[in-house]
Amino acid sequence: MILLPVTLSAAGAAALINTWLGIRIGRVRTTEKISIGDGGNEKLMARMRAQLNFAEYVPIVLILIGLIELAAGTRGWLWVIAIAFIAGRICHAFGMDGWMPGRMIGIATTMLTMIGLGVLAISAPWIWLSLN
Repeated sequence: MILLPVTLSAAGAAALINTWLGIRIGRVRTTEKISIGDGGNEKLMARMRAQLNFAEYVPIVLILIGLIELAAGTRGWLWVIAIAFIAGRICHAFGMDGWMPGRMIGIATTMLTMIGLGVLAISAPWIWLSLN
């Protein structure tokens, strides 16, 4: 039996996406010959910001997914939330390259995921205690 399969899968996907985001930055750096900083290059700034945004939000969501999965067990709805969140983060990266619907999808899925999981994490102990 695999312990915390939703969390494990989401963390693995996040690691691959973070690698992809770094590669995208590296490509612009190589093409534009910018080794340090952003060189005032708009595309590089946007890609750097996409990766930083990813690094800002993904850890707390993975922690929440893991703790909720540990407390409630592996549930279908948690798979759906994790997949939607990861898909939203991919959309956000393309949005930072100029596809505005992607950016909006990424922002919305990230905020809704964090709010939903945060509220669940706060309320779950009280709900589960009252059921027992």
